[in-house]
Amino acid sequence: MTATSSSLARAAVAALGPQAALADALPGFRPRPAQQRLAAAVAEALEARSVLLAEAGTGTGKTFAYLVPALLSGRKTIISTGTRALQDQLYQRDLPRVRQALGVGLKTALLKGRANYLCRYRLEQAKGEPRLTSREQVAQFQRVVAWSGRTRSGDLAELDGLPEDSPVLPLVTSTVDNCLGGECPFWEDCFVVQARQRAQAADLVVVNHHLLLADLALRQEGFGEILPGAQAFIIDEAHQLPELASQFFGEGLGARALVELARDAVAECANVPGTLAAVQAPARQLDAATRALREAMEGLPVRGTVGQALALPAVAAGLAALEAALKALADALQPLAEAAAGLDACHARARQQHAVLLRWQGLAGAGEAASDAGDPDQAVRWYELSPRGFRLQRTPLDVAGPLRAHREQSHAAWVFTSATLAVDGHFDHIRQRLGIETAEELIEASPFDWARQALCYLPPGLPAPAARDYGQAVLAAVRPVLEASGGRAFLLFASHRALREAAEALAGGPWPLFVQGSAPRHELLERFRASGNGVLLGTASFREGVDVAGEALSVVVIDKLPFAAPDDPVLQARLEAVRRAGGRPFFDEQIPQAVIALKQGVGRLIRTERDRGVLVLCDPRLLSRAYGRIFLDSLPPLPKTRALEQVRAFFADNPDP
Repeated sequence: MTATSSSLARAAVAALGPQAALADALPGFRPRPAQQRLAAAVAEALEARSVLLAEAGTGTGKTFAYLVPALLSGRKTIISTGTRALQDQLYQRDLPRVRQALGVGLKTALLKGRANYLCRYRLEQAKGEPRLTSREQVAQFQRVVAWSGRTRSGDLAELDGLPEDSPVLPLVTSTVDNCLGGECPFWEDCFVVQARQRAQAADLVVVNHHLLLADLALRQEGFGEILPGAQAFIIDEAHQLPELASQFFGEGLGARALVELARDAVAECANVPGTLAAVQAPARQLDAATRALREAMEGLPVRGTVGQALALPAVAAGLAALEAALKALADALQPLAEAAAGLDACHARARQQHAVLLRWQGLAGAGEAASDAGDPDQAVRWYELSPRGFRLQRTPLDVAGPLRAHREQSHAAWVFTSATLAVDGHFDHIRQRLGIETAEELIEASPFDWARQALCYLPPGLPAPAARDYGQAVLAAVRPVLEASGGRAFLLFASHRALREAAEALAGGPWPLFVQGSAPRHELLERFRASGNGVLLGTASFREGVDVAGEALSVVVIDKLPFAAPDDPVLQARLEAVRRAGGRPFFDEQIPQAVIALKQGVGRLIRTERDRGVLVLCDPRLLSRAYGRIFLDSLPPLPKTRALEQVRAFFADNPDP
């Protein structure tokens, strides 16, 4: 800190010092110079209402480093995290401890997207619902009904053990489309309304990126601006923001939303005598057209462009039938819209979905593409198939413009922080993606003793990643490492196919095996921790937000450099745009994204000062290609070896207790 530091910066540094309230109030707290420097930088940004880009390696203590100045500043602050799990952790655990230690009486609030809150109207509609097809679903629904009578917040996170993908959840929550707004008979007791009222009255609000972007994208979810008047925005896990922003500044239409519209339209007729005769046939037509389109798309790749889809005559015919069905349902609902709020909402949904479908196909008469970032021609129109459904999406190529506009209009401080923002020691990539021209910058490395705590093993003799026998070669190289460590490993794969092959090869081995997809993620992690010597196989989703400290995780294996899937139509369009602008697509776009993804995966290994572990990077391109140096230079300073004996010696020096 310099002599020109603001009073807020000095107060924040002092609060994180050895004699301060935090040290007295929090067992195990100890001053960290990197944490104090980060807190000072955050404080300076808050005071100046400027932009800060800050990479803070694992162990820096970045959560306290931004909470302390935010609380001491007294400014209305929005803190946005990457996931709902991190949001809950921040609000339920970290924030109360810091606020109490500082003795600050600011009002705080937790705000999630509407899909996280029970909708009383939808719950009533779902009673007796024939869609509950198993005893397990009926039991889950009954749990929700019983809980609904005693909850004060309506936050479904209170229901332990309810799976995130439970088919019950869409039945008891609302969406922007099906919410009745002020016309709802339960409006006065609406959990979403109450949560937003608390947020609007609070000094510090904890949200997640999805909700923040929904607000910035002016979706507003039927309630007007939900984060008005904020003087500071602190974006944790900020590396996730550009990709999420692409989703929110675009628009999409999925099979589930179409089927739910058909069902909801019929269900609403139960409240208005004489309407079912007009609605039932077009609703059935919509349901049938949606299913027929999914069947017609069976011959397509899992992901592709609108051009690929329309080139298949059956798909083009299916889209035309779906468009006709949506129009027929909208026409049937129009004269009934004034009869009930629910029918009015279904009519609006049918019209909106019809317009989205026309825009996706590029047909004239679809109205203004207001949700595109800039010129509609700069949006990529693509589809993605799931086992039983599909999604039609329009994604802007570039979100830097709208993100910059929202920052400038806010006249607020913006702090972007993460353990993985920089590539090869600089922020050029993230600055370009976020539309940031000028910002203060800070990189605080992880404070761990890498020379003592970790080792990076680069197995020799592996074939090129494109070789047919690459997966077998990786497992052959990894087995002796697992034998030396006694399991206790994450194996992270670039593809689900590689994961499945590894699961088959390692089945029946000496270590308990936990395979992504065999159980909910949180359950897999709990079982892995409890096993003590397990081996967990995962893909990209296990690179982030997974925290397993201690002996249970002592090896992280990454099979290939995590370049984005080559069949991603958005990536392909982005690369072409970089090429047209005179850039180098591979170095300007693909490498920076892969570096950040690799850093996320590496970050699973060492979580505390007591952890020890081996990182196994299998991809031979790290040493055979010139660009490999960019990846290696972006990682923490781990000692590196190609000798298996050094790996064995590393674990021999720290035998399992």
